[in-house]
Amino acid sequence: MREQKNNQEEEKNFIFGIRAIIEAVEAGKTIDKLFIQKGLHNDLFAELWKLVRLKRINYKHVPLEKINRLSRKNHQGVFAFISPIDFHNIEDVVPALYEQGKNPLILVLDRITDVRNFGAIARTAECAGVDTILIPEQNAAAINADAIKTSAGALHKITVCRTWNLKLALQFMKDSGMQLIACTEKTQDNMYKPDYIPPTAIIMGSEEDGVSPEFLKMCDSRAKIPMNGKIASLNVSVATGVILYEVIRQRN
Repeated sequence: MREQKNNQEEEKNFIFGIRAIIEAVEAGKTIDKLFIQKGLHNDLFAELWKLVRLKRINYKHVPLEKINRLSRKNHQGVFAFISPIDFHNIEDVVPALYEQGKNPLILVLDRITDVRNFGAIARTAECAGVDTILIPEQNAAAINADAIKTSAGALHKITVCRTWNLKLALQFMKDSGMQLIACTEKTQDNMYKPDYIPPTAIIMGSEEDGVSPEFLKMCDSRAKIPMNGKIASLNVSVATGVILYEVIRQRN
């Protein structure tokens, strides 16, 4: 019985078939990721493609074999994962925070792709009072059942924004009066030096190579977490918690 229930829950997380996906989008379902068979062309797909462009759905062209591995049923060359949460636009969220009289604190995740790291980060961010998490459409962890579970439900409580162009989103925040602070080892300034009291966006980078160089150039400050041991770096979810609680210390 439990296995049957788990299978039913998993089936709620994806959908396949052109007409089924069109109906899901028109019903307001949030598509996390859409896989489209390379070279797919027909009148019905043209209707779906129009929606994909209009709604700016995150999609990827893949070989037929990829979709066959996801489903052996009549998928018609398309397979979509449905997000368990709704995404917001940073251009709407930031002005709303100011209108509410808040001092914005936003967490930006640059190429954080591990689902469990993302879930753990979301849990810490919610506990720390972060107003929103900003992620890119591409090169970001899938927000699925594992992410929700690891976040202890925090992803149902915190606002998550998603953007096609993270660089433009960062510039928008700067133009809106927010400072950008990168948590990075590529600096001599430790994390206690920046002033986190003004409206702030903290940028955390990937486990492999940290914050992207183009985003580092945009930042107002860089902050390095002091290391006294022999291992040179922390897991990104732990590092996020460390710097967020320095923000809390200063703001309180």
